[in-house]
Amino acid sequence: MNNKFNIKLFFRLLEFVKPYKPNFIFVTISAILISVFSILSQYLLKIGVDDYITLKNYSGLVYIISLMFAVLIFQVIFQFLFVYFTNILGQKVVFDIRTKLFSRIIKFKMSYYDKSSVGRLVTRSVNDMETIASIFSQGLFMIFADLILMLSVISVMIYLSFKLSIIVFAVLPFILIATRFFQRAMKSAFNEVRSEVANLNSFVQERISGIKEIQIFNREEVEQNSFIKINEKHKNAWLKTVWYNSIFFPIAEISTSITIGLLVWFGGRLVGVEFSGVTIGTIFLFIQLSQMLFRPLRQIADKFNTLQMGMVAANRVFNILDTSDFIKNHTTKKNNLIEGKIKFDELSFYYSESKPVFDKLNLSINSGEKVAIVGSTGSGKTTLINLILRFYESNSGNIFIDNKNIKEIDLKNLRSQISLVTQDIFLFADSIFNNITLFNPNISIDDVKKAAKEIGIHDFINKLPGGYYYNVRERGVMLSEGQKQLISFLRAYLSNPRILILDEATSSIDSKTEKLIQYATSKIIQNKTSIIIAHRLSTILNSDKIIVLENGKIVESGSHKQLISIENGFYKKLYELQFQKDELIGEVV
Repeated sequence: MNNKFNIKLFFRLLEFVKPYKPNFIFVTISAILISVFSILSQYLLKIGVDDYITLKNYSGLVYIISLMFAVLIFQVIFQFLFVYFTNILGQKVVFDIRTKLFSRIIKFKMSYYDKSSVGRLVTRSVNDMETIASIFSQGLFMIFADLILMLSVISVMIYLSFKLSIIVFAVLPFILIATRFFQRAMKSAFNEVRSEVANLNSFVQERISGIKEIQIFNREEVEQNSFIKINEKHKNAWLKTVWYNSIFFPIAEISTSITIGLLVWFGGRLVGVEFSGVTIGTIFLFIQLSQMLFRPLRQIADKFNTLQMGMVAANRVFNILDTSDFIKNHTTKKNNLIEGKIKFDELSFYYSESKPVFDKLNLSINSGEKVAIVGSTGSGKTTLINLILRFYESNSGNIFIDNKNIKEIDLKNLRSQISLVTQDIFLFADSIFNNITLFNPNISIDDVKKAAKEIGIHDFINKLPGGYYYNVRERGVMLSEGQKQLISFLRAYLSNPRILILDEATSSIDSKTEKLIQYATSKIIQNKTSIIIAHRLSTILNSDKIIVLENGKIVESGSHKQLISIENGFYKKLYELQFQKDELIGEVV
């Protein structure tokens, strides 16, 4: 961790405090008042000892004790308010930053996610945010309050007795040095602990994820022994922190006790000495003030570490906030319904400059046409779809819909008229109804049921526990792949798209579900431009046009009948190979 404090970053973080300026001012005032009340209560003790206990004025002592109690009540109240409002301020700031961060994350283009891990983004949105909150709850204001208290204590000490102050200040460097060594040692120990915790979490998570393999290959005992070794390292890392704590705190207590002893010994000799200004009450006061001075010193380094870790987390978050990796929306003008005519004009695109996916691709798809795209893995089929949806931007060339460049169509308007059904269907941990409507308030349960009946999947949903309100859990684990495909088709059907894209949508389902999907597809594609990417060529035989892609180039184009008649053609070879494969599987079965 870089120990250099980033002032520029700190002031940028404080920009998020501006909306809560009254809260900030109140916390600052509370910190000052806590210091005042803390010292005042101890000073009242001095007065009580010198002016009432020594003189045996017990009636006046009750008055002083009452004042001390009142001061204590105010100190407790402001201590409570200080802690409460620092945490409130921290959570408000974190709420604003987290909201801004999430708003930014969900708008990045797909190339950003290609380069960024999901775990990293989740960590920035959750863990790092809590670390930023600790800047306010445990770092910045706590340090500020401690510094005010320490400066106030030192000022009062020097004002009351410079000679007794020298005793306290003489011991102070030893505590500072011991604290510094302790903090360095603890920082190293905690880094080791965090490392071992990460290793432990990683080991356990991986083994639980691979529990089938562990049990199938009888590796329970081997993995148990490996876990014991990792757990041993984790334990030893924590024992280091125990060791350092065991050394430091006795040293701190000894230093404090020595200071008290010196104050009593030296101060006692000054009591009664003319012009010394030292009384028994003064000695009591210095003992208490020395505690108030030493106590923050033991903790302030930890608070600085908390502050620094918060700044590191803030830097990571601001790096994402400063990223402008968006698909630019060149217009917000709402266009009329698109007809669905698509044209790729001299389109070039690459993920890596050394390996272009398309190089000046030209392709036209008529409105209402059913077009299939086939080709080997990596030929560019899915990339073509991603470019239509503007998940990625082309490097050169253009895509036109209804003779209008898609960059000149409002992004939301464009995507609202295109439905995409993929092989890997993502469902949220929610009801089937909410996964279909995606919380669109304009779609009622009756609308969903009506649509489900029209495409023939109402009975399947109705048989599930809870029917349309059945919770499919995370990523739809309570449904089979085929069932998830049917849900996605219903979702696409309800959106009433002008362009329908099926990307390998029937490649991993059984024949019964495929018949349901074929029926659903026949209903959905009516009067719509349809683009179908499929491995199963049997699903695209009736397409108006079949496009064969190879290495980002169109090598063949035509109907099934036209392509199958091409001697040694790409499509013919692909069809014959799949036909032979299906025959072989049939014989085996």
